[in-house]
Amino acid sequence: MTDAAAQGVHRARYRRILSFAAREFLKVWWYELVLPRLGMTSVAERTRGPRMQRFARRFHVLAVELGGLMIKVGQFMSSRLDVLPPEITAELEGLQDEVPAVPFADLRVVAEAELGMPLTRAYAWFDETPVAAASLGQAHRARLSEQDAADTGLDTVVVKVQRPGIDEIVAVDLAALRRVARWAMRVRLVSDRVDAPALVEEFAQTSLEEIDYLHEAASAERFRENFADDPRVDTPEIVWERSTRRVLTLSDVTAIKINDIDALRAAGIDPSQVADVFAEVMFDQVFTHSFVHADPHPGNIFVTPVSEAGPSTGSGAQGADSGVQRAAPEAQGERAAAGERNFRLTFIDFGMMAEVPDNLRNGLRTLLIAVAGRDSRGLVAAAKEIGVLLPSADTNELERALSALFARFGGMGFAELSTVDPRDFKDFADEFGDMVRSLPLQLPENMLLLIRAVSLTSGMCSGLNPAFNVWDAAEPYAARLLRDESGNLIQDVAKQAMETAALTMRLPKRIDNIITRIDDGNVSFDTSRLERRLDRLEGIARRIASGVLFAAMLVGGALLVTPLPPLGITLICVSALPLLHAVFAGVGRRGPR
Repeated sequence: MTDAAAQGVHRARYRRILSFAAREFLKVWWYELVLPRLGMTSVAERTRGPRMQRFARRFHVLAVELGGLMIKVGQFMSSRLDVLPPEITAELEGLQDEVPAVPFADLRVVAEAELGMPLTRAYAWFDETPVAAASLGQAHRARLSEQDAADTGLDTVVVKVQRPGIDEIVAVDLAALRRVARWAMRVRLVSDRVDAPALVEEFAQTSLEEIDYLHEAASAERFRENFADDPRVDTPEIVWERSTRRVLTLSDVTAIKINDIDALRAAGIDPSQVADVFAEVMFDQVFTHSFVHADPHPGNIFVTPVSEAGPSTGSGAQGADSGVQRAAPEAQGERAAAGERNFRLTFIDFGMMAEVPDNLRNGLRTLLIAVAGRDSRGLVAAAKEIGVLLPSADTNELERALSALFARFGGMGFAELSTVDPRDFKDFADEFGDMVRSLPLQLPENMLLLIRAVSLTSGMCSGLNPAFNVWDAAEPYAARLLRDESGNLIQDVAKQAMETAALTMRLPKRIDNIITRIDDGNVSFDTSRLERRLDRLEGIARRIASGVLFAAMLVGGALLVTPLPPLGITLICVSALPLLHAVFAGVGRRGPR
């Protein structure tokens, strides 16, 4: 394709994204803003579900046809189970796996250009059928050459290769998304709560990092080091000799997909136990390592059966398809029933990672402790600390609403919540909805990826165990955090007490030294600055007095002009003297302060 043809294709792509967004903005404006003002709120509410479903279907078609970042946008929307209706999330859920593959001939050109040699020389064998196709690249199985296998200790590997021309596609999509964000900021409902351009920029930074496979390899190594001694977690090894910015070679750790419940049970693995371990590991990533896998969808997490329970396997072991010996399902089932863990979680694809700054982590710790303790005031304080709620917000009503929420629904799992009468939710929303919407809420930076990770984790755990209770998962962790906080508090108090004791012990000697210096006449006081300031204050007082005198003489002269013209005119003329003093006194005398 010539450069002119490529530019034409990119312009058409840009216009198609913008025209789709413009049509959807107009529909939302008409149904959500215009019709309610015309007294037709019931029409907007009655048609909202079908409209959301039609929107999701149209976006689904657009994302699959265009690929690129549109797939990523759809995947993010499908993970927002907390804020988007199920009509949208259910329709877009298929985007996690539904990405058309690139013809192998086109992919070979990219791979060989990056590696600087033919694939037949770089690898002993290369499967032309992809293992998985993603929005930015796709993965193929391969076997290392004898020399590379001897150097690395690996044999079968997975090779990720970027899609041809993905750099230009990402640039076009980001330009379109930036323009859509500017449109969104013209809607007050959006601009008051979300900095849409900032979110797009955060999304852009993540996307640009994701198409740099060397960055992903470094993130994989860091994640691997974080869980090096944790038998619950496994990660692939990087083959650096066969990795570049557009080609990434790593050990094959494929096993059972985390959402394949039938395969888990066939292997003697309890899905509910997988949900509990998965939640624990994600908590550890946020609060212990401050480095979070932000794309934990089912295609990126495997459950690898292990031959024996306990910490006999560490991070870096191969997956089920790479030689792990499985115990008989009956024996594994007996161990699972006894509460032992007969599996580990294997994470792959580290292109989308979330850093958790100290201030955000501290706020999240406070949030978790408050939620576990049903502490409405602590929850509000945590929201302010994180930056979701501005410090100026009046939070009394919010605290009352949260107290009522904890009292009514606190401690319920998703299965229990599904049995609650919908009218209870409606009554609660009617009572407190307007109050919550009136608060100055915002989405702070560094939260987009973290929210995605939390949303995917919550959805995954609920799919593995419908009775999964987020409170039960949070409470043990919150208890540990409380113990840590108590230990830190004791340490702080002890440190402060030691510092105070040391100061107290040194204080008599220091006082004695000062008294001795005074007796010897070695102590002097510099009062020059104080004297200058007193002079300045005295000058200001004189000028104020001159100003008052000027005003009195001017007003008095004006009043006497008619009954006693000579005296009145004289006072008005003489008033110029105090005026000149008030204006010009001190000019040219400003010295050092």
